[in-house]
Amino acid sequence: MDTENIDELIEMIDNKMNGGVSRLKVGFSDEMQAGEKKEAYHHGRCDVGSPWATGSVGNCDAIDE
Repeated sequence: MDTENIDELIEMIDNKMNGGVSRLKVGFSDEMQAGEKKEAYHHGRCDVGSPWATGSVGNCDAIDE
């Protein structure tokens, strides 16, 4: 990662924080095209993309008695 890309990343993080985002998860992937960006937003406190956040937990209707 060169200096220009690092400066762009820092600016993006600063803008998110100044905009009121309190939690931010940043990741990098070799599976995406160079310069491609992906953003996901989640209203709760579950991890974005987790089974709980996506509602795909297999036994979410189970009730302990």
